[in-house]
Amino acid sequence: MTQDFPASFAGLRLRLAALPAPDAAARAAAQARQGRLTKPPGSLGRLEDLAVFMAGWRGEERPKIHKAQALVFAGNHGICAQGVNPFPQEVTRQMTANFRAGGAAINQICRVVGADLDVIELDLDQPTADFTENPALSEAETLDAMARGAAAVDPKADVLILGEMGIGNSTVAAALARGIFGGRSEDWVGPGTGADAERVALKARVVDAGAQRHQAVLGDPLAVLAALGGREQSAICGAILAAREARIPVILDGFICTASAAPLARFPGALEHCLYGHLGAEPGHRRLLEAMGGEPLLALGMRLGEGSGAALALGVLRAALACHDGMATFAEAGVSDA
Repeated sequence: MTQDFPASFAGLRLRLAALPAPDAAARAAAQARQGRLTKPPGSLGRLEDLAVFMAGWRGEERPKIHKAQALVFAGNHGICAQGVNPFPQEVTRQMTANFRAGGAAINQICRVVGADLDVIELDLDQPTADFTENPALSEAETLDAMARGAAAVDPKADVLILGEMGIGNSTVAAALARGIFGGRSEDWVGPGTGADAERVALKARVVDAGAQRHQAVLGDPLAVLAALGGREQSAICGAILAAREARIPVILDGFICTASAAPLARFPGALEHCLYGHLGAEPGHRRLLEAMGGEPLLALGMRLGEGSGAALALGVLRAALACHDGMATFAEAGVSDA
């Protein structure tokens, strides 16, 4: 296990209760600067909010993104034994090879927006347990994956983009969403990588079975992560925690990535440093964002995963900071602000 990462859920809860807050002085200075720039107040909408958000987490009135890191975590899932996935699990490894070769969508988008991509394979030859029969992971296995996610975060990054790859993990995401926020399984499942209506119905039944099998732990978000999640979901949680402790803002990707973070949403303020990159086409994503109080930056009908929507949102964030830093103030431009 990674040095200094909690060795138990009890230790992790203590860590989650002591997370750093944004720099209030830097936020105030950035907000004041926004009021001096050559534009009507509020005219750049969320771009202004993003600049102030970044200032608070990076502790600078005029923050810049020198290094953007994108992490894609990959895992395999025992729930695939239930037939929820239209593609074989070998595709997970094949796609990570494609990422490393530069042939996937995420590679092209990272190149355009200026992000360094790292792909982390998490024991692909050891799928998790089938959560309709047993917890997907033990507490120790969950913490190990979280620690590996935390260790992958570059402390020199100014922003972190998170994504995932794993055949069957849209079912896992639906199970996590139901396990954390309740509701009907039908509210959370969707086509994922292209499931037809019959397979979507099967996914709902499988999520039902998982919720019933692990009914006793549904009030404990970390136990839910272990019972119904997977290694890439746990690694995403670990990366979010490490980024928070380094005051690195995070951009979350679509439904699966957001569902991976959902257990942390049950800890007050734990996701305050996170942005929601986009609203995906997977049916449960809108409902999940509403449950987590997340407002997406983009809505382009995407459902690819890989961190692709989050990486696109980096372009918006870069534009927000460019305006915040590069625009003239009224005094500098000799423009009356009266």
